[in-house]
Amino acid sequence: MALVVGGILLVTVIAVTLLLWPDQSQAAANVLFSHATKLFGSLVQCAGVASVLMACYLAVSRYGNIRLGTAAPKYSTASWLFMFITAGLGSATMYWAFIEWAYYYQTPGLNIAPKTREALDMSVAYEFFHWGPIPWAMYVLSGVSMAYYFYVRKGQRLSFSGNISAISHDKMQVDGFGGRIIDLLFLFSTFGGLILTITLTVATVSAGISQLAGISNSFILKAAILVPSTLLFGVSSYIGIDHGLQKLAKAAVLSSFAFAFVVLVIGPTQFIVDNSVNAIGLEAQNFFHMAMFTDPNGGGSFSSDWTVFYWLYWLSYLPGVSVFIARVSEGRTIRETILGLVLGGCVGIFFFFGCLSGYAIFQTTHGVVNATALLTDKGGDYAVAQLLQALPAGSIFSVVYFLIMLLFLASHLDATGFTIAAVSTKNLPAGNDPARGLRLFWVVMLTAIPMAMLAINANLNTLKTGLVLTAIPFTALLLLQVYGLLKWLVEDHAKQESSETNSARNTAAAE
Repeated sequence: MALVVGGILLVTVIAVTLLLWPDQSQAAANVLFSHATKLFGSLVQCAGVASVLMACYLAVSRYGNIRLGTAAPKYSTASWLFMFITAGLGSATMYWAFIEWAYYYQTPGLNIAPKTREALDMSVAYEFFHWGPIPWAMYVLSGVSMAYYFYVRKGQRLSFSGNISAISHDKMQVDGFGGRIIDLLFLFSTFGGLILTITLTVATVSAGISQLAGISNSFILKAAILVPSTLLFGVSSYIGIDHGLQKLAKAAVLSSFAFAFVVLVIGPTQFIVDNSVNAIGLEAQNFFHMAMFTDPNGGGSFSSDWTVFYWLYWLSYLPGVSVFIARVSEGRTIRETILGLVLGGCVGIFFFFGCLSGYAIFQTTHGVVNATALLTDKGGDYAVAQLLQALPAGSIFSVVYFLIMLLFLASHLDATGFTIAAVSTKNLPAGNDPARGLRLFWVVMLTAIPMAMLAINANLNTLKTGLVLTAIPFTALLLLQVYGLLKWLVEDHAKQESSETNSARNTAAAE
């Protein structure tokens, strides 16, 4: 009940503030974003690099052979890897894959001169970097900690707060004050992530429909897209996870990869392949510089605006993703889980971003659609709509693209509403679904703040702010999870060695 009341108060206060004082709210959001990312930026970047190094260590160490549970893997290796590949895709990804490179081309990192050939080459490399090994390493460390706690340490509840409670020796009891605080942090971070996802999705679809139908891209149009979509999410959530969510997620994922493959085939295929390979090479060559680039003498705006933001963007979904990883990885070894998630996730993202970004860059450099100018003058959503129109049978592809975005948004919001409903249900029995009415309630709540953001036409930094402020605590919680995992591994390995030594002594004495 506390989470439900807290959720209502949170949504009401933020939505009313945005609507009554839009200019002041955006100005305050920009200040908060700047201060928060600069204050915690270096810590977050160091945590990202440490996550990759720790994941590599666990994968190659003796602990990599430890199996997460005694049961046989529930899913085939191919299905399991496919789930990991699709874990990083979502409706906002459809937007970023087309236009993110243009942001980096105009304001590049590593002190590269803007709008140069080097900036263009590095633009996709930075996409691959921000969606590459570091965020997947963060996820897999949290997921392995969760799986080890539940399957090996026989945890009582497969939840983020349960994992943290076990590490802290019940100082943060799941049903006590500490556990409730963690659940509230999970609630707030989820809202932060969805504000950006929903708002970008609806704004992109709205811009595209506006151009296709020749109507004004107004708030009424955006509301007309969001409200029916919410009804679809609500119906799916009411039906349940087995019949609603799984079908939505599968349809969205398969459609998105099919869309990217078609763009690869009918677009400038050779350029897309060459551009992607070149970007992978540049990312590998500059990986640690990109990861630790803070630009202290230049103000550090790129690292705070993008790298720190992205690590926090991924961290905002840490609790839900860690539970997902644990659920699907029972019976797998730690090494398998790390390699499967990091490599599988990167391959899927590289393919998706490589196809759509390569096409967009080709169209820009060959004078068909000047995506960078459109981004500056009219916004990224308008630029994406123009890039879609430039495809053969562009109107058809545009409609398909927008439908895929809405399918993704449906599955994402449905899954999030389901998870929050489960967290806000006290003593929910294992394997049971939360009440349908509660799931429907959270679906409606999750769309209220994005509706206010659309009403005031919030800029990108305003959208980023809610996410950054709510995700920062999860940097510390991830470090706590890694500490707990290492402690458990050392303790359990020492017990195993002691047991094996005693067994050998007893055998020798008997002989």
